[in-house]
Order: sequence, then structure tokens, then C-alpha cells
Amino acid sequence: MRSPCQKSGENEEEEKEAVAAAGHLAGVPETQEDSDSDLETEGTHGLGELSKNTLYLRSCQAHSVVPASCFLRQGSTPELNLRHRGLGPQGARALASSLNSNPYVKRLDLRDNELCGAGTAALAGALSKNSSICDVDLSENQLGAVGAQAICAALAVNPAIKKVQLAGNGLEEQAAQYLAELLLAHTGLKSLDLSYNHLNDEAGETLGPALAENTGLTELNISWNHLRGPGAIAFARGLEANIFLRVLDISYNGFGDSGASAVGEALRTNNVLEELNMSNNRISMVGALSLGLGLRVNQTLRILVVSRNPLRSEGCLGILKSVQDNPMSALELLDFSAIQVNREFDDLASSVKVILPGLCIKTAAGRVEYKKELPPVFRPSLPMSAPK
Repeated sequence: MRSPCQKSGENEEEEKEAVAAAGHLAGVPETQEDSDSDLETEGTHGLGELSKNTLYLRSCQAHSVVPASCFLRQGSTPELNLRHRGLGPQGARALASSLNSNPYVKRLDLRDNELCGAGTAALAGALSKNSSICDVDLSENQLGAVGAQAICAALAVNPAIKKVQLAGNGLEEQAAQYLAELLLAHTGLKSLDLSYNHLNDEAGETLGPALAENTGLTELNISWNHLRGPGAIAFARGLEANIFLRVLDISYNGFGDSGASAVGEALRTNNVLEELNMSNNRISMVGALSLGLGLRVNQTLRILVVSRNPLRSEGCLGILKSVQDNPMSALELLDFSAIQVNREFDDLASSVKVILPGLCIKTAAGRVEYKKELPPVFRPSLPMSAPK
């Protein structure tokens, strides 16, 4: 029985459609009359699409894989969506060959294709050369350290790529070294999604210094990992020195009180970060008070989410008092969802809203809707597995 990483191809209906398309495009050579007629009908755009499909079909034949019919149907659209197609390593190799000379694709979505390290390594060559692609989603592909090394090396030499999603790939501390090298080398990368991986203490200690030196990243999602202890502290220190990051999601890790204290210190000096999600990080009242020290002086943070932490009403009260003491606070949303608060907190919240009328405060009791749309990294997603 083959492992998931060895599977490739489509369902039966799509296989038939792809084979039919293959016969149409790569079958018996056309006569000159037919060819001229096609050129008149198709035009330059159609000819480019025909060439793209022909290259892909020939590549599939060379790698002995069934073509993905959706590739043929999407034509020359700027987004190539092949998610959940079970391409596998061989399918990735066939796709890579066709991407080398494809000037149309701006966004490449290969989420959940069981590419594994081998398939990712095959795609890496194409991604390092294709200057039209600027957005890549390789989430849920079992990349591991081998795939991470290949993709990070490819991205590091292609300044055109601005957004990368690597969620749910089993990335651990070994992969963190390659990610750190990417953060140091790729100054054009703006958005990076590392959520739902296994990045732990050691990974945090590796990524923290790289984050401090990064000059370009504006959005980072590292939620649903295992950053805690020294790793969480090192990561927070990286945030303290970073002068580009505006949106950070570190929810569902294990920062605890020590990590929250380090984030509080970072907020004292960081004058760029605007949105921070720290929900479900085992932060107690002690950590909340330390976090508040940063909020007392910070002038740029607009959104702070600390929901689902054991803050208790006292911790929420401490954070809110810090906001009250900061006349220059830019906060628009303070999210204490799923945390019960007492009457004293409610009274203080009313007072703070007099000072900051635009501030939205969410609690377990209050179902207040934040009027502005949250950024993509803060939008709820279906959890794959809870951090241990």
C-alpha cells in the first residue's frame, strides 16, 4: 500500500476529462489549413494558452502522471488553483516543468497536495526562476525539513514573491533554521504564514534573532505552534527590535507569563506593530500586568486580542488600567472574549470609553462587534490540532 506522499492523480471523472483534453491538444498533428484557422480564431492570447497546456500535457506524459484537468480549464488566469488535487511528488514535477515558462500565473495555490519534500524540491526550481508569481500557498503538504530547505532557498533568490503560506506542514526546529535564513535574505517578502506547525522552544530561539534583523515582513502568522519558555522570550525580543512588522498572530502557543512579560517589554519600544493576537497562551493575571506595562506607553497598537487566557477579571482590569493611563494609546479593539469580568471592570470600561470613544472592548458577557474587518491572519480558521 502506497503512502500518502506517493499518491497522485485526480478522481475518475477528472481523469477522463484530462485524458480527453490531452488527446485534443497533443494528438495527431494538425494540417496547415487547420492551424491557420485556429490562429485566426484563437488570436495571440489563445495561442499562448494552447502552448501552456501543451507544455503541461507533455510534461505529464514524461513523468507518467494523469494531467490535472483544472489546470487546462483555468487558461491564462492570474490565479492557478490546484488545491486538494492529490498531485503528489510526480505531479509536482510535471507542474514544475510547465511553470518555468508560464508568464500568466501571479498566485499559485497548491494547498493539500501531498507534495512532501521531493515534490517541493521539484517546484523550488521553478519558483526560483518564475518572476511573475508573487503569492504561493504550499500549506498542508507534509514538507518537513527537506521541503522547507528547498522552498526557502528558492524564495530567497526570487524577490518577486511577496506572500508565502506554509501552514500545517509539520515544520519543526530543523526547519526553523531555513526559515530564519529566509527572513534574513528575502527583504521583499511581506506576508508569511507558519501556523499549525510544530515550531518549539528551539525554533523560537532561532527565529527571534532573525525576526529582529528582518527588513520587510509586515504580516506574520505563527499561531498554533509550540513557542514557549526561552523560545517565546527570544521570539518576543526579536519583536522588540523589529521595525517593519505590523500584524502578528502568536495565538495558541504557550507563551505563558514569562512570554507575556517579554512581549510587554517589546511593546514599550516597538513603534510599528499595529495588530497583535495573543489568545490562548496560558497567560495569567501576572502576565497580564506585565503586558500592561508595554500598553502604558505604546502608541501604535490598534488591535490586541488576549481572549481565552486565564487572566481572570483582575488581569483584564490591569490591562485596561494601563490603557487608561496612556493618553496616546491608539487601541481600537481590546478583545477579552471568553473571559468573565466583574462589575469593577465594567465600570472602568465605561470610564475608558469616555477617554477613547473609538475603543471596542469585547468580553465574555458583551457581544460587541468590531466595526472594522479584521486582517486575514486574525480571521478564525478550522483548528487542525491543539498545541500540546
